[in-house]
Amino acid sequence: MVLITTLTSDFTPVVSSQFNSSAYTPLDLSSTNKTLNVEILKDPERHHAQLLNFLKERQAKVAYGGYLEQRKLYDRSDYFQAATPDDKRNIHLGIDLWCDAGTSVIAPLDGTIHSFQENTNFGDYGPTIILKHEMEDDTFHTLYGHLSRTSLEGLEVGKKVKAGEQIATLGAPFENGDYAPHLHFQIIIDMQGKKGDYPGVCSKNKLPFYKENCPDPNLLLKIY
Repeated sequence: MVLITTLTSDFTPVVSSQFNSSAYTPLDLSSTNKTLNVEILKDPERHHAQLLNFLKERQAKVAYGGYLEQRKLYDRSDYFQAATPDDKRNIHLGIDLWCDAGTSVIAPLDGTIHSFQENTNFGDYGPTIILKHEMEDDTFHTLYGHLSRTSLEGLEVGKKVKAGEQIATLGAPFENGDYAPHLHFQIIIDMQGKKGDYPGVCSKNKLPFYKENCPDPNLLLKIY
């Protein structure tokens, strides 16, 4: 497998190219963050307002984080539940980039459109695009979730995209799975036959597999 970290040399934006690396600030939404008010996370409008204040205080434009973060947020949706605690899906497999609805989403690498669809379960991705990247003899994928519905208009499987090209915009809560506006960005090695969707949250029992199949997105983005 090609070393993903070698495909970019420095900070590579996946949301608005107007924001450089100094415009990013980390955000901890993990269950170990004792100062986190989970009830606010369940209300996308309140959460977005809180995020805007958070960004203003830190003189930043984008809040980021979440890879392998265990979150209580997913307790609100039956979509992530299971019979046993270790099978409940609450470990985040991508990186979240929190900013305004309508913000442009950018391809970090050359690729083609692998698949796309609107995932409508409560707390799901909403509109989603998956790109396929072929490097030397290897293939991997990148997933972009919580988009606007207009982002899916006119798309065709196999369409080529260039690094730095806008491929979508971020969706508002009514269309993005009922979250404060943000991008879920995830690297996926093997799509396992799935199209337009791939788990972005896993259980403790499945973590060893998904950690290998979905490596740290910062290998590409180099935010930190």
